[in-house]
Amino acid sequence: MEVKLEKRYPLDVDPARAWAIMCDLKAMASCMPGAELTEQLSDSSYKGSVKVKVGPAAANFGGQVDVLEKDEVVRRMVLRGKGADKGGSSATMDLSAVIEVDPANPAHSVLHGDAAVIVNGKFAQFGGRMMVQVSDMILAQFVENFRQAALAIPAPASLVVADGAAVAFGGSVDAAPRSAPPVAKEINGLAIVWALIKNWWLGLFGKRT
Repeated sequence: MEVKLEKRYPLDVDPARAWAIMCDLKAMASCMPGAELTEQLSDSSYKGSVKVKVGPAAANFGGQVDVLEKDEVVRRMVLRGKGADKGGSSATMDLSAVIEVDPANPAHSVLHGDAAVIVNGKFAQFGGRMMVQVSDMILAQFVENFRQAALAIPAPASLVVADGAAVAFGGSVDAAPRSAPPVAKEINGLAIVWALIKNWWLGLFGKRT
C-alpha cells in the first residue's frame, strides 16, 4: 500500500536554525517519536530503527536512511529510508524536505515536505485513508519536536531581510541544539487510535443526522 503526502508547517523560528536541525540527521531523527539512528555508515548513510505501535499492531523497524541530495542554497534535503521488522512488515519512504522563508514573516520559516510511503505487512491492513490520518498525527508530533529543537539553538544576534530572505549576521548557529526536546520512546499509538475512533464516530454521527 502506498501513501503520498504533501505538507507545509509554519515554524516560529528563523530558516537558519531550522536548516541546522535538518542538516543534523541525528538531531532530526530524535524529533521523530520512536526513531533512532544507531550507526553512521558514511557521510550520507545511517543505520537506524523506528518503533511503531498502533492499536494491536506493533513493530520495530530496523533499516537504513540515505541522504540522496543536500542543497545548502535552497535548504533542500532528499532522503530515502527503508526498513523491515521480524514479523515480516516492511516500509520504504522517499522524502523531499525544504526549509522555506515564511512570506508572511521573513524572520520565520516554513517546513515543506513531500513524501511517498510504501507499507507492506500488518500495517497495510489499516487502509489508505486511515494511514493518512495516522501519518498526519505522527508528523504533527515530529514537527512540534523539530520546532522545539530549532528554538533551543542560540538565535543569531540579528536578522536582516535581503531579497525576501532572512539572513543572519553577528552571530553563529550551532550544528545541534543545546538540549534535545523530550520525545516519546515510541509513536503514541494509543492517542492515534483514540483520535481515529473519535473521527470515525463523528463522521458516522454526521451521516446519520
